[in-house]
Amino acid sequence: MVGIIVVFPNRDNAANIRNLLARQGMAVTGACTTGAQAMNYADTVDEGIVVCGYKLKDMLYSELREYLPADFEMLLIASPDKWSSGLAEGVVGLDMPIKVYDLMNTVEMMLQNMNRRRRKRRQERKGRSPDQQQAIQKAKQLLMERNNMSEGEAHRYLQKNSMDSGTNMVETAEMVLSIMAE
Repeated sequence: MVGIIVVFPNRDNAANIRNLLARQGMAVTGACTTGAQAMNYADTVDEGIVVCGYKLKDMLYSELREYLPADFEMLLIASPDKWSSGLAEGVVGLDMPIKVYDLMNTVEMMLQNMNRRRRKRRQERKGRSPDQQQAIQKAKQLLMERNNMSEGEAHRYLQKNSMDSGTNMVETAEMVLSIMAE
């Protein structure tokens, strides 16, 4: 789950930004005043965005960034002189005074980037190694030869047995190979 955490030393500023984001339909996990509280909120979600000021009650934004998991990004809202020398990895900066339009567009852009990266990671996980592909092909070939199936039928057979047994398709293909090779 993606969450947005708002962290500002002034509780009113944090609440105002939280309310702005919530009114736009964004999932705000929490608003707080310290980096430690932000870390607690970060533990409750898988990934997210931390919207914060330059200096919190207990640490600077750069320290908080170091403590956050890699799946988190940070939106720093500060005067340009605070971050003109450059920002750390995973930190985007917005100038003070902030415009609502800029805040919403920036957060939306960051959320879209996170969704794109999540989809890309999911696609990478779905890819099979050449050895796994070969095991599936061998199992299909064996099913086609022994049971007079077409390639499509053999593929559906492996898929169905994979789903029925709760194993992935590679494991099912290996089971077919071990049973039918005897």
